[in-house]
Amino acid sequence: MSVAIVTDSASDLDPQIARAAGITVVPLLVTFGEREYRAGIDITTEEFWRELTAEGAPFPKTAACSPGDFQAAFEAALATADEVVCVTVGSRLSATYKSAMLAQEQMRDRSIHIFDSATACMSQGLYALMASELAGAGRSGAEITAELERRRTDSRLYAVLETLEYLKRGGRISGAQAAIGGVLSVKPIITVEDGVVETVDRPRTRSKARLRLLDLLTGRPIERIAIIHGRTPDIEEFAAELSERSGIDRSQMPIGLIGPSVGPHLGPGVYGACVIYRPS
Repeated sequence: MSVAIVTDSASDLDPQIARAAGITVVPLLVTFGEREYRAGIDITTEEFWRELTAEGAPFPKTAACSPGDFQAAFEAALATADEVVCVTVGSRLSATYKSAMLAQEQMRDRSIHIFDSATACMSQGLYALMASELAGAGRSGAEITAELERRRTDSRLYAVLETLEYLKRGGRISGAQAAIGGVLSVKPIITVEDGVVETVDRPRTRSKARLRLLDLLTGRPIERIAIIHGRTPDIEEFAAELSERSGIDRSQMPIGLIGPSVGPHLGPGVYGACVIYRPS
């Protein structure tokens, strides 16, 4: 019994890592004005950040994968596998999960399991990698999905925002809130809790935000971790600090750019990490 793993581009998996793990990535859409791109196919992560930060660039919009996109991915995967486990971005963050469920409904005669990660970015990506490892160990689709469900509450994403401008431009906060935050030098720390983006803290300086972020990330023993950022200059310094605080070897802490599906909402300079903690 072989199991193929499918996820979507909100997972921010590096294409090389995804290919090496045998994971199929279904692209979400990102639109700059009249230009629409499939994330990871028509536009790379580096190209996305260059366009996002270009002078006069329109604010990008993102859209979910379609049911047809998932159905095509499922059919391709099932050409060489007996089952599919699909790890999607959180259902409260995107309509992508619904699209995957609609595709599954159209293929009721096949063994397709959908896992709502209730998160995004590399928190979702770490679940996809976990699923790939379990598939490689010979676990069935039902067993893999049950294990992911069991571990859902062990995942956290914590990130510091450098600017409130992109939350304002995306309609997440008002212009007045952004202006006040700028005057106070507020560096909000966000997380994803039960599929919803929440503000954990609002330190007033970058140094205080860095210390608070490290405290949050290392509050429990870490099993898996990935560092994320939006073209943040001192990300290697942060990685070294996090390695020292967590006791995890730096070589076991990959660093990746946040992709086109999540990046428009966070903006340049954002940094943090996605973790799966050891079970309690």
